[in-house]
Amino acid sequence: MQPVSDSSSHIFRSMSEPIRSNLSWSDRWERSDRGTITSWERGREKANEDTELAARASQGELVVLPWKGGVEKALKSQFKYGALNYLAMWQGLRGDDLDIRLDAETPVKCKRTECTVVFTNDLSKIMIAQ
Repeated sequence: MQPVSDSSSHIFRSMSEPIRSNLSWSDRWERSDRGTITSWERGREKANEDTELAARASQGELVVLPWKGGVEKALKSQFKYGALNYLAMWQGLRGDDLDIRLDAETPVKCKRTECTVVFTNDLSKIMIAQ
């Protein structure tokens, strides 16, 4: 199945769609969605594996995940950048539809730490020491 989108920069998939299987590495990571669908699907799987983590994410906590974007403890600056793949995985972990704009930055405030994470495709911002 191809992602449902209103443009090449908007990635949307419904929770009602099954998790894809038997895809090559290239199909998962090198398509126009840049791995966001794969990250979201992994978040959906992780929700079944770790219900406590999923509950914390559902309450608005930006939990620590393999991608940059989670907030382990309160930061002095109360601001940082995160990867869109984190946002996709977090949406899947929460049980949300995948809804990502590849051409926009999306701010999310962590309910536990009050830190705002701006999710972006700009790797130079993500790689800045935080």
